[in-house]
Amino acid sequence: MNLPPVVSAQEWQAARERLLVREKEATRARDALAAERRRLPMTRIEQKYVFDGPAGRVGLADVFEGRRQLVVYHFMLTPGSSHHCEGCSMFVDNLGHPAHLNARDTTLALISRAPRTEITPFQERMGWTLPWYSSYGTDFNPAFGLTSEAGESFGLSVFLRDGDDVYRTYFTTGRGVEALGSNWTLLDLTPLGRQETWEDTPDGRPQGTPYSWWRLHDDYDR
Repeated sequence: MNLPPVVSAQEWQAARERLLVREKEATRARDALAAERRRLPMTRIEQKYVFDGPAGRVGLADVFEGRRQLVVYHFMLTPGSSHHCEGCSMFVDNLGHPAHLNARDTTLALISRAPRTEITPFQERMGWTLPWYSSYGTDFNPAFGLTSEAGESFGLSVFLRDGDDVYRTYFTTGRGVEALGSNWTLLDLTPLGRQETWEDTPDGRPQGTPYSWWRLHDDYDR
């Protein structure tokens, strides 16, 4: 394997400090993007959606659990399908304790098209405790661009509640969601990286087909 060159501690420190300049530039750029994101306009949700949740049937405003902000991960779980999305599952595995978000008046929840009878067994298998709602029988997914003739997709939406009025303020999908997961962030710090062919990696280091190594967390040892 083509490993990084071995240098003295002084040379390593100098190289690290050169990279740190670039990292600080990236941090300031992320801060600027976040500031711009906070200034985005919002759109009012006119449809009165009803979801099937852990405590029964609720409206979108109820998913906030009394808080002002709501982050929803649109988990790909198609009604009647035996497949469980490895990418969505890996993302949810990365989510931490919600108390820290709750302290900032923010609720985190999952919403899928599958009925609760299909959500609950999988949630129990994975050991996840986040509230997970079913939009089965509603047009919530297609209305938010998650289901189309091309199939079903995933994403993350942010909502703001003002009294009984709910507004959508942000949405991201693809690598915009991936950037929020600690697995990918931690692997990006390592010399081998994610070990996928799309990465700019020195020759001779392991690289495989993107996404092909992803598993449900209890499938890696099988």
